[in-house]
Amino acid sequence: MRHKKGNKKLSKPTDQRIAMLRSLSEQLILNNAITTTDTRAAALVSYAGPLFRLAKKGDVNAIRHALKLLPNKDAIKKLFDTAKTLKERDGSYVAVTKLGFRKGDASPISKVEILS
Repeated sequence: MRHKKGNKKLSKPTDQRIAMLRSLSEQLILNNAITTTDTRAAALVSYAGPLFRLAKKGDVNAIRHALKLLPNKDAIKKLFDTAKTLKERDGSYVAVTKLGFRKGDASPISKVEILS
Protein backbone atom coordinates (compact mmCIF):
# COMPACT_ATOMS: atom_id res chain seq x y z
CA MET A 1 0.00 0.00 0.00
CA ARG A 2 1.10 3.53 -0.60
CA HIS A 3 -0.67 5.27 2.24
CA LYS A 4 1.10 8.33 3.70
CA LYS A 5 3.75 8.34 0.95
CA GLY A 6 3.27 12.02 0.02
CA ASN A 7 5.70 14.74 0.93
CA LYS A 8 5.30 18.07 2.72
CA LYS A 9 4.41 21.04 0.56
CA LEU A 10 6.66 23.49 2.51
CA SER A 11 4.50 26.43 1.28
CA LYS A 12 6.13 26.26 -2.15
CA PRO A 13 5.08 25.24 -5.65
CA THR A 14 6.34 21.87 -6.83
CA ASP A 15 9.23 23.13 -8.96
CA GLN A 16 10.54 25.43 -6.22
CA ARG A 17 10.18 22.69 -3.60
CA ILE A 18 12.12 20.17 -5.70
CA ALA A 19 14.83 22.75 -6.44
CA MET A 20 15.14 23.55 -2.73
CA LEU A 21 15.37 19.87 -1.73
CA ARG A 22 17.98 19.24 -4.43
CA SER A 23 20.02 22.21 -3.24
CA LEU A 24 19.79 21.16 0.41
CA SER A 25 20.76 17.57 -0.34
CA GLU A 26 23.63 18.72 -2.57
CA GLN A 27 25.01 20.92 0.21
CA LEU A 28 24.52 18.12 2.74
CA ILE A 29 26.55 15.72 0.61
CA LEU A 30 29.30 18.21 -0.20
CA ASN A 31 29.66 19.63 3.34
CA ASN A 32 28.62 16.56 5.41
CA ALA A 33 26.40 18.79 7.62
CA ILE A 34 24.04 21.74 7.20
CA THR A 35 21.85 23.88 9.45
CA THR A 36 18.24 24.53 8.44
CA THR A 37 14.74 24.77 9.88
CA ASP A 38 13.06 21.73 11.42
CA THR A 39 10.45 21.24 8.69
CA ARG A 40 13.02 21.53 5.91
CA ALA A 41 15.29 19.11 7.77
CA ALA A 42 12.49 16.54 7.98
CA ALA A 43 11.74 16.92 4.26
CA LEU A 44 15.46 16.68 3.48
CA VAL A 45 15.81 13.40 5.37
CA SER A 46 12.98 11.86 3.35
CA TYR A 47 14.51 13.17 0.09
CA ALA A 48 18.12 12.18 0.84
CA GLY A 49 17.36 8.70 2.19
CA PRO A 50 16.74 7.13 -1.24
CA LEU A 51 19.93 8.78 -2.54
CA PHE A 52 21.98 6.99 0.12
CA ARG A 53 20.22 3.69 -0.60
CA LEU A 54 21.08 4.08 -4.29
CA ALA A 55 24.68 4.91 -3.42
CA LYS A 56 24.98 1.72 -1.39
CA LYS A 57 24.08 -0.30 -4.48
CA GLY A 58 26.86 1.34 -6.46
CA ASP A 59 26.03 -0.02 -9.92
CA VAL A 60 25.64 1.98 -13.13
CA ASN A 61 21.86 1.97 -12.98
CA ALA A 62 21.95 3.39 -9.45
CA ILE A 63 24.28 6.17 -10.62
CA ARG A 64 21.91 7.08 -13.46
CA HIS A 65 18.90 7.11 -11.17
CA ALA A 66 20.76 9.22 -8.59
CA LEU A 67 21.71 11.71 -11.30
CA LYS A 68 18.03 12.00 -12.16
CA LEU A 69 17.20 12.87 -8.54
CA LEU A 70 20.24 15.11 -7.99
CA PRO A 71 21.78 16.41 -11.24
CA ASN A 72 25.18 17.42 -9.89
CA LYS A 73 28.03 15.12 -10.90
CA ASP A 74 30.42 16.30 -8.17
CA ALA A 75 27.86 15.65 -5.43
CA ILE A 76 26.97 12.22 -6.85
CA LYS A 77 30.65 11.27 -7.08
CA LYS A 78 31.21 12.24 -3.46
CA LEU A 79 28.00 10.47 -2.44
CA PHE A 80 29.07 7.20 -4.05
CA ASP A 81 32.55 7.54 -2.52
CA THR A 82 31.18 8.07 0.99
CA ALA A 83 28.69 5.23 0.52
CA LYS A 84 31.54 2.76 0.98
CA THR A 85 31.58 3.71 4.68
CA LEU A 86 27.80 3.15 4.88
CA LYS A 87 27.85 -0.44 3.60
CA GLU A 88 27.40 -1.94 7.09
CA ARG A 89 24.50 0.40 8.02
CA ASP A 90 20.99 -0.87 7.42
CA GLY A 91 19.31 2.52 7.56
CA SER A 92 19.27 6.01 9.06
CA TYR A 93 22.10 7.54 7.09
CA VAL A 94 21.26 11.10 8.18
CA ALA A 95 20.95 12.44 11.74
CA VAL A 96 18.90 15.47 12.74
CA THR A 97 19.87 17.37 15.90
CA LYS A 98 17.67 20.17 17.20
CA LEU A 99 19.69 23.32 17.96
CA GLY A 100 17.09 25.68 19.39
CA PHE A 101 15.50 28.74 17.85
CA ARG A 102 16.72 31.27 15.30
CA LYS A 103 17.35 34.73 16.74
CA GLY A 104 15.49 36.80 14.16
CA ASP A 105 12.13 35.05 13.81
CA ALA A 106 12.34 32.32 16.50
CA SER A 107 11.85 29.48 14.04
CA PRO A 108 13.18 26.11 15.23
CA ILE A 109 16.61 25.24 13.81
CA SER A 110 18.13 21.78 13.28
CA LYS A 111 21.51 20.46 12.20
CA VAL A 112 21.43 17.68 9.60
CA GLU A 113 24.56 15.54 9.26
CA ILE A 114 25.61 12.36 7.51
CA LEU A 115 26.32 9.44 9.82
CA SER A 116 29.40 7.40 9.05
